[in-house]
Amino acid sequence: MRFMILVKHDAADEAAENAGPPSDELLAAMGKFNEDMVKAGVLLAGDGLLPSSKGARVRFHGDGRTTVTDGPFTESKELVGGYWVLQVKSKDEAVEWASRIPFEGGEVEVRQMSELEDFPPEVAEKERALLEEMQRQQAER
Repeated sequence: MRFMILVKHDAADEAAENAGPPSDELLAAMGKFNEDMVKAGVLLAGDGLLPSSKGARVRFHGDGRTTVTDGPFTESKELVGGYWVLQVKSKDEAVEWASRIPFEGGEVEVRQMSELEDFPPEVAEKERALLEEMQRQQAER
């Protein structure tokens, strides 16, 4: 099973990110945490995200129109500040890994990711072909 751990941020976190990089201690602790997940064979991907001031939101209106809003998203109570994708045997195992994140405060959300088997066979087959094409393209880079 794949799970995504989403790092929740708020306005204070955004302000701290804009003020400068994390402390050397936090970077070292995060590096050790990531290393532990790699050694355990559970980490598939993970990254921090830059502040929302460097992003954009695209809103869909249901009639074919879209609206683009550049960040920062100061009206938001919650933002995503980063993520990890884990391959584990259960939600309990994903939660156990999330509990080991070396944060002194804040919150993360653990969400199971859908798999191809969750979709009708014809949809899964098309998605499988797209994934194979993506992998081929990545191998060529």
